[in-house]
Amino acid sequence: MRLFAAVLPPDDIADELAERTAGLRALPGADALRWTDRSGWHFTLAFYGETDDGLLPELTARLERAARRGAPFPLALRGGGQFGHGRTLWAGAAGDVPALRLLADRAEAAGRKAGVEMGEHRRYKAHLTLARSRDAVDVRPYVEALEAFEGRAWTVGELVLVRSDLPRSGAPGEQPRYVPVGRWPLGGAG
Repeated sequence: MRLFAAVLPPDDIADELAERTAGLRALPGADALRWTDRSGWHFTLAFYGETDDGLLPELTARLERAARRGAPFPLALRGGGQFGHGRTLWAGAAGDVPALRLLADRAEAAGRKAGVEMGEHRRYKAHLTLARSRDAVDVRPYVEALEAFEGRAWTVGELVLVRSDLPRSGAPGEQPRYVPVGRWPLGGAG
């Protein structure tokens, strides 16, 4: 099972971002990018990859503990950027980004302690992927258009374990399906 830990924006926040990205999709050259579907928007905290089903009980127990250790915190979407010379276009975060980073560190540690092969540690960069490309694309106009974007804040109240079902049909534009398989309230509330 292909898994990752995430923070999911609420529907009204996704609506706000969808409005902004509609304008981006109208820019010249936007068809060179594969735009992510809003139903799959998330802030990845830790990517576990293909994970043996036998590790799931330990992983979920550790994620529950990680969630309990952190309190709810404010977050908002703000600005944007790119990775890999235009291969990934993303929206950034504002608000209590240090709390998001700490939650990411705890989610990564939960995976390692549960026996998930995590690879090397990378410094966490809070981002929500908007579009990808197999080739380098000049995304500067999109990043510039996102510079002034600042969404409304919301309170992050849960840590979510998500299963990623990759496309199988080979149809152009087919998106991965993301299915929450576990949710834990931050601070143990709820």
